[in-house]
Amino acid sequence: MLAIIGGHGLAELASLKITHRQVMRTPYGEPSGAFLFGTLNQHEVIFLARHGYGHTIPPHLVNYRANLWALREQGVNNIVSIATVGGIRADLTPGTIVVPDQIIDYTHGRDATFYDTRDAAYTNANFALPFCPALRNRILSGANIVQQPCVDGGVYAATQGPRLDSIAEINRYERDGADMVGMTGMPETALAMELGLNYAIAAIVVNYAAGRGDNNRGIDMEQVNAVANAAMERVRSILECVVSSDGG
Repeated sequence: MLAIIGGHGLAELASLKITHRQVMRTPYGEPSGAFLFGTLNQHEVIFLARHGYGHTIPPHLVNYRANLWALREQGVNNIVSIATVGGIRADLTPGTIVVPDQIIDYTHGRDATFYDTRDAAYTNANFALPFCPALRNRILSGANIVQQPCVDGGVYAATQGPRLDSIAEINRYERDGADMVGMTGMPETALAMELGLNYAIAAIVVNYAAGRGDNNRGIDMEQVNAVANAAMERVRSILECVVSSDGG
């Protein structure tokens, strides 16, 4: 089964025909909200709003472990994360949809692993390719089918938040090789890998990162929200194709 985790701008999935809602419990606490079970393009899917359905949970306080653990317990094996990012690379302009293939972690103080005790065996996740290649290809193929431009590849810089970054910080991320910046890619990506889940991000560029493009003095949140809302319509059409290609 496929799950969709919605970020900023996607607290609900309008085309999802909801069959029921279910509150989950896990050894790691409660997920961000009730799971929405339903069908999208006649295929079963689970939807979860990462920041809660009132968008009240900031990125550093999301219970990533509970979210992913509960999804796996429901039989989910494929997860598409929808995330908004700031564009660092010149071609990643507002409104662009990009499917990153690499990630750099700048977060701190988050519960970043399920191996957090000394009395259980652990394994070292092979994080060379952090995102599932097959699931990435499904997103890109879906975008091609519905004729929505989608950038293949890019390095996602995962930052702590909830504040936005300074120009100097963005300059640093660019020197490190980052193409875009967001706040929720980690530890979600690594935790999914620890659980053996296929995971990929469809990122929507909603603004230029600080010091890039027209962003020299800060971000206009009204403009960001407008870009996000417009792009989400395109993302929904891509998701319908991705769900249709789900093999279980």
